[in-house]
Amino acid sequence: MRFRRILQLLMWLWLGWSVASAFGAQRFPPPEFETDYVMPVTATPAPRSLAMQYVDVAVLAGALAVATWLAIRRRSRRGLIGLSVFSLVYFGFYRTGCICPIGSPQNVALGLFDPAYAVPLTAAAFFVLPLVVALFAGRSFCAGVCPQGALQDLVLIRPIKVPAWLENALGIFPYVFLGLGVLLAATGSTFLFCRYDPFVPLFRLSGNVLMVSVGLGLLILGMFVGRPYCRFICPYGALLRITSAVSRWRVRITPNYCTQCRLCEESCPYGAIREPVLLPATPESLAPDRRRMLRLILVTPVLMALAGWVGSGLATPLSKLHPTVALAEGYYAPGRPDAPPPVATPESLALERAAKNPDTLRTDALAVRQRFVTGGWWFGAWVGLVIGVRLIVLSLRPSRTDFEPDRSACVACGRCYTSCPNERVRLGLLPPEAIPPPPGRDLPDSNPAS
Repeated sequence: MRFRRILQLLMWLWLGWSVASAFGAQRFPPPEFETDYVMPVTATPAPRSLAMQYVDVAVLAGALAVATWLAIRRRSRRGLIGLSVFSLVYFGFYRTGCICPIGSPQNVALGLFDPAYAVPLTAAAFFVLPLVVALFAGRSFCAGVCPQGALQDLVLIRPIKVPAWLENALGIFPYVFLGLGVLLAATGSTFLFCRYDPFVPLFRLSGNVLMVSVGLGLLILGMFVGRPYCRFICPYGALLRITSAVSRWRVRITPNYCTQCRLCEESCPYGAIREPVLLPATPESLAPDRRRMLRLILVTPVLMALAGWVGSGLATPLSKLHPTVALAEGYYAPGRPDAPPPVATPESLALERAAKNPDTLRTDALAVRQRFVTGGWWFGAWVGLVIGVRLIVLSLRPSRTDFEPDRSACVACGRCYTSCPNERVRLGLLPPEAIPPPPGRDLPDSNPAS
């Protein structure tokens, strides 16, 4: 506990310094070439050499292997904290949050739909590796490799429980955010995940006021709500939820048997522990559940069609985020001035270029908008599918005899390990006789002669 308090104090001291740096003015501002000249905004850091990109991939693979070993084999919460600090320093501060798996789906989507774009090897590796690990060992990436998750986990002081209904409702947003970001990336409009990542400005010690404020607000909220960004916003977390749902290995709370003490449920700040469920023994009692599931399965295609229709209707406003459509909107705007401004701006220069060939601009803009109509159908269908599947999952009642972490929701943080009395016996913190035996072992033999 003393180590954790010192670590949190250092974290908040850094946070205050980074926020002050992000809001602060530049010591050496750039020169002003013209009166109204505006310096372009650099969205990404300078590219690294190919050798250093291979180093980044190797560090990611090694961190994932260590996180898996610590979470499943070693069962060490302290080790996961140490790995989180390393990941925060390396992937957060040193690599300034770029490139990261959270933004990599955009690179993959753009590469799939734009033949002129080649997905960088680093982006492909950062996209695939955490998902492959999740297929076999759950969310090891979230456990101690993701710098955004590590930052939120380290500032958590006094967690409170989020009501189940609110958790389920907000849990749909990461899938919606994922679909929207993939749509905008596939059409070549913008990289939404990178543009609105609330923690990258803190890692880079620079950024606009809005995103720095959002990042600071999420960290303040994260003092009481466990990982709010990871649970209710992160698009890559949505992919990890899907892949980890079928993982071969998973986090186990107890090293042998469950004592039903509920201490693990109280220790989890992410609402990932599921309580035992005993199903009725007769098929007749399961008939209402089966009918409800059948109705939800039949309703899901209807939801997909309705949501797809709504998504296609969003094509016009969403397409304005594409630079070609935005330029066409500005060029054909009725209030556009005929004479250019006395001092050239990026917008006026773009309009001058558009005036040289307006027919091509209009044709290209209409083609982009048509792609948004098609993509809007797919985006809406994806949202409808997510809602339908979520309702189906909520209607399921899988049989459980012990308290177990949900494979999709568990981020393998290790907090529940030492809450289990049997784990404390394994670590030598409790004597074995302090733990009640499993049900059935203490029953006297009713027929000793047999």
